Amino acid sequence: MTEEKLWDVVTLLKTSADFLKQKGIDEARLNAEWLLARVLDMKRFDLYLNFDRPVSPKERERYRELIRRRLSGEPLQYILGEMEFFGITLKVDKRALIPRPETELLVEEVINELSKSESLMKILDVGTGSGCIAIALAKTLKASHITAVDSSPDALALAKENAELTGTHEKITFIEADALLPDFAQRFAEPFDALVSNPPYIPIAEKPTLQKELTFEPEQALFTQTGFEFYEKLCADAKTLLKPHGLLAFELHADGSTTVKAIAEKHGFKNIALKKDYSGHIRMLLARKG
Repeated sequence: MTEEKLWDVVTLLKTSADFLKQKGIDEARLNAEWLLARVLDMKRFDLYLNFDRPVSPKERERYRELIRRRLSGEPLQYILGEMEFFGITLKVDKRALIPRPETELLVEEVINELSKSESLMKILDVGTGSGCIAIALAKTLKASHITAVDSSPDALALAKENAELTGTHEKITFIEADALLPDFAQRFAEPFDALVSNPPYIPIAEKPTLQKELTFEPEQALFTQTGFEFYEKLCADAKTLLKPHGLLAFELHADGSTTVKAIAEKHGFKNIALKKDYSGHIRMLLARKG
């Protein structure tokens, strides 16, 4: 890019998108749009209503800095500092995992299961991270109270900020606790109608094969030794954590469905259903306590 050239929005977008694509960034055009929209303080769609707007040298330098961060592998969501999840704008940063589309599908499945109830639904969200599951359920299920648990105080602080920002804080109780500890189930005085979890499920052996973006996310939210420790522990704890016929809902590793289904069956769960994501991979398990 030469400083002598007049840079307008459409020219800068095309040049940046081509550059990001050359460097192997997925969805290069979308990344270029979001980052420029942030610099110019406008909605992404509005870039095309202002395609001939000149971009000043100061704005270009700010844009270059964001492009450099993206090229380093830093996820777009962390650079922007926010994202939309289930139609709700959430704050996101390195304190917690970035919410994924398959987690939206998990929320949708849980809502389908619980929305018919008119009585107060008590839901336990294990590994709440940014609070995305708890907040989406609190927003959508009017007769609900969610207990959101995480072992990371940093993640809990972010989840609390998001609950305040979304006006759901009165419907969510946040607790710092490690679900793998032996006394986890004894932390709760009464059983729940549903237990929902997107736990760490990537085996540590897979770490060297994963994309660079994941190195920016908290390891404890991603990895365990085998990938199945949380499923085993939560299914065992469900004897006391769930009411009779209570709902169990897990997000899964793309290769983990057979093993997690066997774990659920071993612990007496019934009506086990495996659900696919948009790519056709089995990424969710729903079951009822026997």
